Amino acid sequence: MLAALQNDFAQALLDPDRDVPGAITSHNAREPQQRFAVYRNNVVAGLIDAVRAKFPATERIVGEAFFAAMARMFVTAHPPRSKILHHYGDDFGNFVEGFEPAAALPYLADVARLEAARTRAYHAADAVPLPPAAFAKIDPQYAGLLRLTLHPSLQIVRSAYPIVTIWGMNAGEIALGPINQSAPEDAIVMRPSFNVTVRVLPPGGATFIAALRDKATLATASEAAAASDARFDLTASLALLIDAGAIVAFAMDDRDRTGSYEDIAP
Repeated sequence: MLAALQNDFAQALLDPDRDVPGAITSHNAREPQQRFAVYRNNVVAGLIDAVRAKFPATERIVGEAFFAAMARMFVTAHPPRSKILHHYGDDFGNFVEGFEPAAALPYLADVARLEAARTRAYHAADAVPLPPAAFAKIDPQYAGLLRLTLHPSLQIVRSAYPIVTIWGMNAGEIALGPINQSAPEDAIVMRPSFNVTVRVLPPGGATFIAALRDKATLATASEAAAASDARFDLTASLALLIDAGAIVAFAMDDRDRTGSYEDIAP
C-alpha cells in the first residue's frame, strides 16, 4: 500500500490534471488541493532550475522562455531516478533531439550532451596526470605495445556539428564569430585538476581514445583510428592527450613483450 501511495503521489506531482491522492490530508483543511498545488509547483520549478543550471549554453542558444518550456516538458516526462541531483538531466540531449520545436537547431542536442559531459567530468574521481617527462623513457621500438590508463574524468562527445565552437561562443569561452555548421567536431571533456576543459579532437581521435579505453595497445588503437579516418595522426593525438593530462599511467603486459625488454610502467 505504501508503494502504491508513493507512486500515486509522484505521478500527481508532475501532472497537474491528476487529482490529489486520496490518502493525502491537510491538518487545517478537509481537501488539501491548494497546498498540494503549491508543493507541486515548487517541485517542478526546482527541477527546471536544476536543468537550467546544468545547460546554460543550451539555454542561451534558445532563450529563457523557450528553454523553460522545453525543460518543463522534460521534467514532467522524465522525473529523477536518483537521489543524487547532479546525475539528473544526463539524458536531456536525447530529449532535445526528439523535441519537435527545436528541430530547426539540429546541433542543439549535441551541445546539451556536451554540457552533460562537463558535469560528469566535474564530479568524476580525481587522478594525477603523468607529466610529459614521464614519456621520455619509452623506447619507440616498443611504443606500439603500450596500454594507457586514461583519466577517469575523460568524456568523449561526437558530433556532426561544430559543437565545441557553438558551446564555446555561448559559454563565453570563445569570441563570437561566423560558424560553419557543416564542420563536425568531436570533443574531449575532462577535469585534469580543478577546472573542466573542453577541446576539439583531431580526425580519428575519438576512435583512438575509445580503443585505448577498451585496453587496446597503442598500435591496435592507432590502426582502428586510421581505419575510421585516413587523416588520423598518431603524433598529434598523443600530443593532445599528454598536453590535456589525459594519461595517468602506462604499462606493457608480459604477454605483449618480446625479448628481455623491461616493463616501463612509471
